[in-house]
Amino acid sequence: MMRQARPASRGMVPVGLGLAVAVAAVAWPLLPLPAYVHHVSVLALLWAALSTSWSLTGQFELVSLGHGAFMGLGAYVPALLLERLGLSPWMGWMAALAASAAVMVLVGYPCFRFRVIGDYFALVTLALSEVTSLAIIAARDVTGGSLGFTLAAVRPSSLAGQLWFMEFESRTGYYVLAWLLLALNWWVWRRIQRSRLRLALTAVGEDEVAAASCGVSVVKSKLAISLLSALLATSAGTLYARYVGYINPATVSGVTLSLQVAFVAILGGMYAWYGPALGAAITVGLAETLRIHLGSRLAGLSEVAYGVVVILLIVFFPRGLAGWLGPAARRQGVAGAGPWATRMLAVRARRREAP
Repeated sequence: MMRQARPASRGMVPVGLGLAVAVAAVAWPLLPLPAYVHHVSVLALLWAALSTSWSLTGQFELVSLGHGAFMGLGAYVPALLLERLGLSPWMGWMAALAASAAVMVLVGYPCFRFRVIGDYFALVTLALSEVTSLAIIAARDVTGGSLGFTLAAVRPSSLAGQLWFMEFESRTGYYVLAWLLLALNWWVWRRIQRSRLRLALTAVGEDEVAAASCGVSVVKSKLAISLLSALLATSAGTLYARYVGYINPATVSGVTLSLQVAFVAILGGMYAWYGPALGAAITVGLAETLRIHLGSRLAGLSEVAYGVVVILLIVFFPRGLAGWLGPAARRQGVAGAGPWATRMLAVRARRREAP
């Protein structure tokens, strides 16, 4: 059986773009730019990591709108443990990962086991985001309710102490951590693309029944990618809360946040590793620019202008901006494989059954 030819441009674009991103990442903090610009760049990196975590499932037609729940857990659990028990945000982060994993299993396993798919799965996860937001509001004695609360300031003097409490005197520390988190998302992305899990998820996205008949564990595959996506979103929530220093249900959880995460990934191109980051850079920069220039003139005008621009971009670039940049960023490596993934799995299943 002949193997499918790989486009020559597939490896060239990521390598060149990766080198450009690495150079820009090192040089950016050294540029004599206003402090506000560096602040926006950290926010863009955090949103890039969050939207990249969403695209891990979105690219396989597994549309989850529950990232508001996982980001909320990542923000609130470490903050409350530091506030109440004085625990390091790193320890709180591990507790938040455990909580997010438990929630994902409790919600995801029944959905995948009983084939709650498509729009129904999106609605279930959307409800999960709203339930999490309402739970935070209801526990107002602990979480501060809808008003939120300001995170406890430790103000460590040494660099080791700043790293331990994830509280830095300058934005450079948060900038480095945000880049590391985004790099971790990209590394997970690349590992999945080169693993058998990608082949299995592609087949599941095409036809669950056919994939299961070829020996694919549908529930296990879906649960694995959903767990990875949820844990990475939780990590973004922890770092976001420590950087901003103030959280409330509207900014770190809920339906609006979940939808915005999906929009950012779709706008940038969820079928390319750099697509969600591109979408985050555009949306965060656009939102801040419109807020500065239009927010003071008429209340709500900046939000309206932002929504109109995002809608136009999605309409005219349905594959995302990364898909418009070149063929290597399109969905050729994922769902665009067509029935090829299912056929390959069928061949492997027959080989295993052969004497």
